[in-house]
Amino acid sequence: MRSVNPATGAELRRFAPLSGAQVEAALQRAAGCGWGRAPVSERAAAVGRLGDALRARREPLADLIVAEVGKPRTQALAEVDKCAGACAHFAAEGPAGLADLPVPPRPGLARAPRDHVRFAPLGPVLAILPWNFPLWQAIRMAAPSLIAGDPLLVKHAPSTLGCAEALAGLAADAGLPPGVWTDLRVDVDAVPALIADPRVAAVTLTGSERAGRAVAAAAGAALKKVVLELGGSDPFVVLADAPLGPTVAAAVSGRTLNNGQTCIAAKRFIVERPLHAAFVDAMRAALAALRVGDPARPGVELGPLHRADLRAELNAQVQRSVNAGARLILGGDPVDGPGFFYRPTLLDAVPDGCPAADEELFGPAAAVFPVDTADEALARANATRFGLAASVWTADPERGAALAQGIDAGAVFVNQLPYSDPRLPFGGVKASGYGRELGLFGLRELVNVQTVSVLGPPA
Repeated sequence: MRSVNPATGAELRRFAPLSGAQVEAALQRAAGCGWGRAPVSERAAAVGRLGDALRARREPLADLIVAEVGKPRTQALAEVDKCAGACAHFAAEGPAGLADLPVPPRPGLARAPRDHVRFAPLGPVLAILPWNFPLWQAIRMAAPSLIAGDPLLVKHAPSTLGCAEALAGLAADAGLPPGVWTDLRVDVDAVPALIADPRVAAVTLTGSERAGRAVAAAAGAALKKVVLELGGSDPFVVLADAPLGPTVAAAVSGRTLNNGQTCIAAKRFIVERPLHAAFVDAMRAALAALRVGDPARPGVELGPLHRADLRAELNAQVQRSVNAGARLILGGDPVDGPGFFYRPTLLDAVPDGCPAADEELFGPAAAVFPVDTADEALARANATRFGLAASVWTADPERGAALAQGIDAGAVFVNQLPYSDPRLPFGGVKASGYGRELGLFGLRELVNVQTVSVLGPPA
C-alpha cells in the first residue's frame, strides 16, 4: 500500500497491511471495549475533543490532504474545518437526538405499561471509505456513530493511509479508549470476511456503484445493517429565467470542486434552450480561465486527478462521448508532463447512450444538454440510474421548488450547489445507495431502535 503525490507522480510513503493476527486483535478490542456502555454525555464529550484536535492540527492536516489527494489547499483547509464543525455539532446535539422517546399509553387500559423507544448501540461498525475526502468521509460517519455508542473499524482507501493514520492519532489524543477507533489497514480482499465476522454489527460504505453492490451482497448474506453512499450523476437544471452570470459561476464551481472528483458535484447541465448558447459560451470562458497547477501553490483552482488510471478512465469516457456525437467545446485531453492533470472539459449537445449521459464522469468534465421546456428538463434530470443530489436554477424560487419536488434524488437544492451539512440527512436513492448519514436520521441510522415496555406488578 502506498500514497502518491498526484501532482508529481512521486511516491510519498509505503504502508504494510495488518497481518491476520493484528486484524483478529483489532476485532477483539473493538468487540470488548465497552464503548456502548459509556454514558452518552461521555461519548459526546470525546467527539467534542476530537473536533478540538482537528482544529489544533488544521494546517498540517490540510498539507497532508493536498499531498495525498491533490485538492487545492484552500479546499483542504475547508475540509478540516468542516470536520471540526461536524464534531462540535454532534457533541452538542447528539445526546438529545438519542434520548428515549416516550410513547403515550393506549387508552382504556386499567393497567397501562410505560412504553418508550430507546436508541441502543449496535456494536462495532466497519466503515469502508474512499480517497476523495479522506477526513470528511470518515468524520461524517464517525461523529454520530461514536455518540451512538458504536466502535469503529475504519478501512480507508489504500492511497490515503497517511490521512488515516493522522485521524487515528487524533482519536487517541481525544481520549477515545483502545478499540473505539481502529485504523484497519487491510486490502479489499479482506472485506468479505470482515463483514461476515459476527463481531461486526453493521457496515457503511462510501464508494462506487460496483463496490456498493458487492458490499450489499455480503452484508445481506450476513444479515447485517448496511449504509451505502455511492456515485452520482447530478443534474444541474437551468431554467430560461436564471441569471446567467451567477448561475455559470456556480456551475463551474460545482463541476470543479475537488478537481471534479465529488459524488455530489454537478455533472449534467440541463439548460432551457433560450439560455443555452449564452450558457455554453460563458461556461467555456470560465473553465478556460481556471488556474490549473500544483494544488499546494496559492491561487490554484484546479489540481490533478487522484491517480493515473482515473485520468485514463475519464479521458476514455470523454472520447467515447465525442465519438457518439457530443460536441467538444473545450479540453478533452490530459495535460502533458508529470502528475495526473486533465484539462477542464466542456461537452455540448450530449446524445443519449454515451458515457457523459449515462455514467458518472469523475473529473473536470461538464456535459450540457439543451432542452425545450421545464417538463423536458425534469424528464432529462431523472433519465439516470443515479439519484444522489440535484439543483435547479431560476429567478423564481417557488417555481424552482415545485420543479425540484419531481426530481428523484436524495437531496434537491434551489439556486444552491448541493452540499452536505451536519444538520441535514445525506444519502441517495436508486444506484446512488440507501441509508442516511448526518442529521437526526443519520444519528439514528446505525442503532438498535429498541422498544421498551414496563408494566408494574399486579394489584
